[in-house]
Amino acid sequence: MTGMTRRRLLGTALALGAAAPLATALPATALPARADTPSSPGRLTLPAPTGPFPVGTVALHLVDPNRPNPIAGMNPHRELMASVWYPARAAHGLPLAPWLPDGTMRAFLTDTGFPLDPALVPLTAGRIGAPVHRTGHGLPVVVYSHGSGSHRADHTVMVQELASHGYAVVTVDHLGNCFSELPDGRVITPADSPGPMYALDYSVDLRFVLDCVEQLAAGRNPDAERRPLPDGLGAALDTSRIGMFGWSKGGTATACTMLADRRVRAGLALDGPMQPGFGHPSITADLDRPFMMMTADFPRATDPYVAEFWSHLRGSRLELRAAGAVHSSYGDNMTLIPQAGRMLGLTEEQIHRMVGTIDPARALLIQQAYPLAFFDLHLRHRAAPLLDGPSPRFPEVAYLP
Repeated sequence: MTGMTRRRLLGTALALGAAAPLATALPATALPARADTPSSPGRLTLPAPTGPFPVGTVALHLVDPNRPNPIAGMNPHRELMASVWYPARAAHGLPLAPWLPDGTMRAFLTDTGFPLDPALVPLTAGRIGAPVHRTGHGLPVVVYSHGSGSHRADHTVMVQELASHGYAVVTVDHLGNCFSELPDGRVITPADSPGPMYALDYSVDLRFVLDCVEQLAAGRNPDAERRPLPDGLGAALDTSRIGMFGWSKGGTATACTMLADRRVRAGLALDGPMQPGFGHPSITADLDRPFMMMTADFPRATDPYVAEFWSHLRGSRLELRAAGAVHSSYGDNMTLIPQAGRMLGLTEEQIHRMVGTIDPARALLIQQAYPLAFFDLHLRHRAAPLLDGPSPRFPEVAYLP
C-alpha cells in the first residue's frame, strides 16, 4: 500500500541534514525525573481536551481464538492490544497514562532515529482505571485504527478530546505493523511481522474489536488476563451508535470495515490512500453511510484511488483539507515533532518538511473540532454547523464537497 510509514517520515529529517543536530540529544543527567503531571519541565506535552468530563483509560489484551497468530513465538491465536478511553468520575489522584509505555517508547525512538530520552514521553489526560461517568445516556463508541508502522497512541489528541465530550473510544494496536507492549512486558515492533499487512488485514482486526466491544456491553470482560475493568464501563456503552476513524492505512481500513460490517454507522479517514491491499488496487463497492475525509497527500483531486472511493460514497460525504497540511499533520505528530525537533536543534524548515507549514496550534484546534463535529452529527444527531461550509473559525480549512 502506498503511504509513508513513521520510520520513513521521521527519517526524512535525517536525510534533509538533521543528522548533526540530532546527534546532540539532551544528556540523560539533565532530564527531569518523571512526575504525574503533563507539564513537568522538559517533558513533551499534549494539549488538554476541551470537554466537560475528565478522561479515564484502560488497556486490554485481546486474543481472537478464530485466527492464527502470524507472529512466531507468541500466543497461537491472533493477539491485539487496545485501550478504551471514556468520560470519567472520581479520577483525581489516579495515575496519568503515558503516551507510550517505556519499553515501547524506547523501541519507537530507536527505530525512528529520534535520540530523545524516553523520560520525555508526554503524559496523557487519561487517568488509569478511573470509574466511568454515567451521563444518563449510553456512550457512543468510536474505534481508532493507526497507520503503517505506528501505534494506537498516535492520535491521542483526537481520542481524549472525544472522550472528554462523552464518547467511549477504543484504540487498537495491529500487532505486526506497529509498536506495542504486551502485559508480560514483551515489546512487539514492525520488524516482528513475517510479511506485509494491508488495510484488509486491519479490517479483520477491527471487526474482531467490534465483537469485543459487544462483549463489554454485555457485561463480559474480553481481556485475555481478565484484568479488572473500570467501574461502570460495560454498562455505559451504546453499541447501536458506533463510529470509526483512522490515519493513513487505518483510514483505508475504516472504509473497508464499513463495507464489511454495518455496525459502523459513520467513518472518518485522515489522509487515507484508499488502496485496500494486494490484488485490490482501489475500493469499488458502494458505501451508504456517512463518511468524511481530511486529506493532505491523498486528495481525490490528484489521487485516482481516493477519487474512485469517493465516487462510490452514497451517503453523506465530505472532504476537508487544511492549507499547509501534509500526511502527518492530522495527528499527535503536529505537536510532538516540533517540540522534539526544537529540543534537538532542528531548524524550522526541517520541522516543516515533516509536519507541514500549518501552524501547530491551529492544526491541533482543527483536530479537536472537526472529528467531534462529525461524530456528534452522525452518532448523536446534534447540529454541526461547522460541517456546513467554510467557517470563519477555521479559515485554513477548505471544504471540497
